[in-house]
Amino acid sequence: MCALAATGTVLTGCGEDPDEGTNGVGKLPADQIQARSVTAAESADTVRLAGNVVAGGRTYKLDMRLKGDGASGAVTAEGATFQLLRVGEALFLKADAGFWIGAGGKGEGSGADTAAGDKLDGKYVKVPQGDPSYKKFSGFTDMDVLLDGLLTLHGTLATDGRHEQAGLRTVRITGDDGSGGTLDVSLEGRPYPLRLVRAGGAGTLTFSAWGKDFTLAEPEKDETVDYGKQLPTS
Repeated sequence: MCALAATGTVLTGCGEDPDEGTNGVGKLPADQIQARSVTAAESADTVRLAGNVVAGGRTYKLDMRLKGDGASGAVTAEGATFQLLRVGEALFLKADAGFWIGAGGKGEGSGADTAAGDKLDGKYVKVPQGDPSYKKFSGFTDMDVLLDGLLTLHGTLATDGRHEQAGLRTVRITGDDGSGGTLDVSLEGRPYPLRLVRAGGAGTLTFSAWGKDFTLAEPEKDETVDYGKQLPTS
């Protein structure tokens, strides 16, 4: 039984409830915490996703704002950064001239490559749906695909204490003591996923701005270039 000590007119107990003022998921088993976080994520209309993902031997740095019908943000791969914008089925890519000259696959680039790079520099280039890059790039803009593929821990799940992410209290769950990944779940408000360390060193991602709407609109015509049926390859 907890002993109480009188100090003046104040009674002090043997400790405070660590779940006081939280959403209560910290009291649940790890598998239920994960299930609650996935449910919360699936119910959200929007999210901001940022961090690194290792896939196919490449490291991609992402900073994307996602919603059901599109996304906008930046991707960096192999030192090259480009902007992605998807509005419905229309996908646009924007990068500097160096990106497009390099995409020509000719090193410093021929005169034709340089001219093409100058034309595309800083413009939104519409990615044809038949182009092989459409599927690859659109994957970075699909909220459902990204969350389904990322919010997974491998192995036996367990809890790993209380932590903090971006000023919010979290409970951490792990797969196989961390080798199968770790996920920080918010203890404040809805139990959204806030930070994921992927298994096998496959990247670390943070999630924020859950449910905060943002505007998506196709770029103006004078900001857009229609390259044709296929983009330069790299």
